Amino acid sequence: MEKLIVTAAMVGAEVTKSDQPHLPVTPDEIGEAAAACRQAGASIIHLHVRTDSGEPTQNKERFKETIEAIHKRCDVIVQVSTGGAVWMDTPERLQPVSLRPEMATLTCGSVNFGNEVFRNDWQTLKNFAVEMKAFGVRPEFEIFDAGMIKNAMQLAKEDLVEPPFHFDFVLGVPGALPASAKNLLFLTESIPSDATWSVAGIGRHQLPMAALAVTLGGHVRVGFEDNIFYRKGELAQSNAQLVERVVRIARELDRPVASPDEARAILGIPRITDTTADGMIGGKGTT
Repeated sequence: MEKLIVTAAMVGAEVTKSDQPHLPVTPDEIGEAAAACRQAGASIIHLHVRTDSGEPTQNKERFKETIEAIHKRCDVIVQVSTGGAVWMDTPERLQPVSLRPEMATLTCGSVNFGNEVFRNDWQTLKNFAVEMKAFGVRPEFEIFDAGMIKNAMQLAKEDLVEPPFHFDFVLGVPGALPASAKNLLFLTESIPSDATWSVAGIGRHQLPMAALAVTLGGHVRVGFEDNIFYRKGELAQSNAQLVERVVRIARELDRPVASPDEARAILGIPRITDTTADGMIGGKGTT
C-alpha cells in the first residue's frame, strides 16, 4: 500500500468555541495547531478560516494571513476550503483560490446538509473547476453522495480538470450518504482505478471510517471540523490528539505515514520550493 496521507480538518464553519474550547480560530492559533498536527503525522491541512469574532469567512486576506502563519511553522500541504458555509455565494467561496494554494476542495454536487441545502449546480462546478485550473490548484473532489462521482468524471471529460484525481468521501452528514463499510466500499469501487481517495467520517463515524481507510489502502481525514470528541462524552484536547490516534492505528497495522513531500508525490503535486515569495502563498514558485 501507499503510505498513509493524514489530512487535518481543524476548524470548519460550524463548530464554535462553546462547542469545543480548543478550536483554533485566529491565524496564529491555526498556525500553531497546524504545526502540532504536522508533528503528530498530518501532511495536509484542510483550511477554513474565521473572523476575529469567530464567524466563518472566505475573505482572501484572512486566508493569506493564515496560510502564511501555517507555512512559517511547517511544510504541510494547505488545502483551502471552497465550501465555505452553506449560505455563501460562488464568488465569495472562490476567493482563496486566487492565492494559488496547492489544493482546494471542489464539492461535486448539491446535498442536503442537516436542515439546510449546500447548493452546487452544474454551472457552479464548472466555474470552480475553471478557476482552479487557471491558478494551478489541484482539486480534491468532495463526494457526499454517489452521483457526485459522475459529476467529477464529467468535469474530466470536458477537460476542466486533469489527472491524477483525488476524491474525499464525506460520510455521515445528516441528509447525505450514511457512513458504513458497505457505502465506503461502493464508493471506492466507483472511481477510476488510478485515483486516490480519503474518507471523512462525521461525528462518531470518524474513527471507524478512518480505520477502514487505513486497511483498504485509502487515506484519512480527521479533526474538529468533522468531530469534536475523542470518545463518547469526552471532548478531544486538540486536533493533534485525533491525528495521533489514527497514526497510532496505522503503525499498528504496518501502514507507514506519509510526510508532506511524500504526500505531494502520491498526489502528483510539485514539491514546495519557496513559501515566502509574493504571489506564491500556496507553495509554488513565482517563476
